[in-house]
Amino acid sequence: MSKRISMKGKLLIAMPSIQGDDFARSVVFMCEHNKDGAMGIVINKPAPRMYFADLVDKLDISPEEGNITEETLLTPILFGGPVKQFQGFVLHSSEYFSPVESLKITPEFALTATVDILRDIAKGKGPMRKLLALGYAGWSPGQLEEEIKRNGWLHCDADLNLVFSGNYEGLHWAALAKLGVDPRMLSADAGHA
Repeated sequence: MSKRISMKGKLLIAMPSIQGDDFARSVVFMCEHNKDGAMGIVINKPAPRMYFADLVDKLDISPEEGNITEETLLTPILFGGPVKQFQGFVLHSSEYFSPVESLKITPEFALTATVDILRDIAKGKGPMRKLLALGYAGWSPGQLEEEIKRNGWLHCDADLNLVFSGNYEGLHWAALAKLGVDPRMLSADAGHA
């Protein structure tokens, strides 16, 4: 019996066989992957015309006077995936961490899904590096493994500079380049020996 390899803390990179608006050309940061299934955040698909300023307004968050920057207000909100699209998640660098509210993913990355982190971001006290997303990508037990076997996903190690680059349009290519893969050479067909 082979040992299952966890994708937790890795990036999944969609292969050409992955079609549809939700996952085509997507890069997913994997937050959890165990015998019960998998969960990740799509990190390269900004939601249309949604920014942190919209959350500040909708959630009635009062930023400390003068601490919130224009750059922070214009932080895009990402389409994190098709599951629970109205639930917010912040994938962030681990120097910001709440033992009660945050999930430590790796020594460099954590995930927090409470309004408190949004308040801290608005006050200028949030994580140094962050991605804000609505929704997540989820897989039932064994589903992700099957998709990988069927040539659906490549994977690579995640690093802070790649994940938080802000280059949403070019992130798919950059992640493939990290693996030494030329996207023009990819096929939608799975190989068979």
